[in-house]
Amino acid sequence: MVRTRFAPSPTGYLHVGGARTALFSWAYARKHGGQFILRIEDTDLERSTQQSIDAILEGMQWLQFAWDEGPFYQMQRLDRYQAVIEQLQRDGHAYPCYATKEELDAMREAQRAKGLKPRYDGRWRPENVKLHGLTPPHGARPVIRFRNPDHGDVGWNDLVKGPIAVSNEELDDLVLMRADGVPTYNFGVVVDDLDMNITHVIRGDDHVNNTPRQINIYRALRATLPEFAHVPMILGPDGERLSKRHGAVSVMQYKDEGYLPEALNNYLARLGWSHGDEEIFSREQFVEWFDLAHISRSPAQFDPDKLEWLNHHYLKLRSDADLAALVETALADAGTKVQGGPGLSGVVALLKDRAATTLELAEAAAMFYREPAPKEELVMQHLTPAAENVLRKLKQSFATIDWNRAAIGAEIKRAAAEGGLKMPQVAMPLRVLVTGQAQTPSVDAVLELTGRERVLERIDRYVP
Repeated sequence: MVRTRFAPSPTGYLHVGGARTALFSWAYARKHGGQFILRIEDTDLERSTQQSIDAILEGMQWLQFAWDEGPFYQMQRLDRYQAVIEQLQRDGHAYPCYATKEELDAMREAQRAKGLKPRYDGRWRPENVKLHGLTPPHGARPVIRFRNPDHGDVGWNDLVKGPIAVSNEELDDLVLMRADGVPTYNFGVVVDDLDMNITHVIRGDDHVNNTPRQINIYRALRATLPEFAHVPMILGPDGERLSKRHGAVSVMQYKDEGYLPEALNNYLARLGWSHGDEEIFSREQFVEWFDLAHISRSPAQFDPDKLEWLNHHYLKLRSDADLAALVETALADAGTKVQGGPGLSGVVALLKDRAATTLELAEAAAMFYREPAPKEELVMQHLTPAAENVLRKLKQSFATIDWNRAAIGAEIKRAAAEGGLKMPQVAMPLRVLVTGQAQTPSVDAVLELTGRERVLERIDRYVP
């Protein structure tokens, strides 16, 4: 059975890059009828926080990446890591190292001075301890290092990048466990993936350099390797590494800015993966189509305009009732109450074709729930003496006609013609006085939703 995992470190929020990795891992498991595991790699004790854990879980839930097992926490598995360390030491694949930070710094500095690559020199390997008669410093707690093979190559067939091989001479004896008993990343991830029976490790290509080290640990444990798939990074529109200024923010910020999870999912799916020329597809269709072979080997570029375009598409597909609930929340956050105004579903139906996000939709809808405050220059520009005469007559007819869009529109046309004006010469001052804005959807639809009493009251403020 295919088993994939998403294993974020809780040192920040769930950002675009992590969300795409989670999406690919989740989709691959779903495509093959497998299981998707969530693991929190919380061994960075200085930077890991409960707030970050909560943000990751919230982001996963909003994007609807339902996990089958977990979340598992590494800091709850310390006894297991210790047991594996003891096994590796018994088998001669790990050893205690008492080198101090000062000694290691001096070692690397001397290597740099000779033009060599800085690396641990193996001074506490058992044969060197014996050769030089080294004894552990009194009271010192050692780190545990992995005894990396001295010769040969370590390689794998990456499911995205193809065959990759690294000489073992390029690798030194990495630390498996810190002196405080907490595992390092490369050790913890191997033990976790083994214990959780992970078959496919899908992760960012910033981990490519870690993979040879991890494979050597797998081999020392006589374990079957998972398949590895390293996904290229995401770049900003300018070709630079994605940063906060490009949109590398918490996925929950996209929610706050009015994006829909289905739009962000669709967008993330196309960041480095493709199915022909298809740009818009459902989660179900994505799972059906998804494969690792069509992940690009080149970095993907983040395009905020395309994300906005996709969000506009999905916003139009959402039911008016769903959007009304989102808009009501956004309005409430902005201090605008909808009670006493027109039904939000009707307002949303009128406005959603013109909005790219639910936040834009809420900003447009606010005109129906706030008192208008048209700028004086707008009023002066559009409320001409001729228009004022027509509006004065419209007040009288508006008081008696059937209050629906068709009747309102017909009455405006009739009054404009009777006053010798073109339709925009009447519609514009009406729009400005009733909404306070110069741009809205069709004025007859806006007046219908605003309601007869409010329309008459707002016209009367300027045209008594």
